[in-house]
Amino acid sequence: MCEKKRYVIVGGAEIGNYRKIRSYLRGHDFIVYCDSGLRHMLRLGAAPSLIIGDWDSHAAPDLDVETITLPVAKDDTDTVYAMREGIKRGFRDFLLIGVIGERLDHTLVNAYILTALENRGCHGMILDDYSEMELISSWTDEDGICHPGEASVEDRYPFFSLVALEGEATGVNIKNAKFELENAVIGPDYQYATSNEVLPGRTAEVTVKDGRLLLIKITE
Repeated sequence: MCEKKRYVIVGGAEIGNYRKIRSYLRGHDFIVYCDSGLRHMLRLGAAPSLIIGDWDSHAAPDLDVETITLPVAKDDTDTVYAMREGIKRGFRDFLLIGVIGERLDHTLVNAYILTALENRGCHGMILDDYSEMELISSWTDEDGICHPGEASVEDRYPFFSLVALEGEATGVNIKNAKFELENAVIGPDYQYATSNEVLPGRTAEVTVKDGRLLLIKITE
């Protein structure tokens, strides 16, 4: 049953466009509020399925909901702990909101949650007021055959970018976009695939022969 439900982690970073964020939520989502993420609960209109926190940035809640209280001194952030808890409970589809904000350290750690999820056979997406973030990764099947990662970007997104989070991604192709690529290499030391545009009336196609890239679709 968990594999069919989505595990939604709500962090404490600022959310400006609640209407937009609410439009992504589904009625059967398993909603997890992390510490000060609880401040978003009323405006999101989503009841918690689980609450996790060390209560260093929000008062401990008094709600009739399963609550996990963590020590303040720990290796994992509340958000990373929530991710691990979701995997332990058998969830495979994750949405993270309220995790991109003013704290660059937390923002970067949260972005890498997508790689941690993928390495464990799960899918994750990060959503903020301005963008959707997912990974495009090559993969190897049980016969040892490597397959390219693939993604599409509709022209309703005004811009999209590809970012190398780790190592080089090779054999990168972009079609149906203002700036196309063929068999390109994108690495952490040269990030040149930023702010591309889908051609009007088309759908951009992105493939990665070997490696992993963060795809950021700008939503407004």
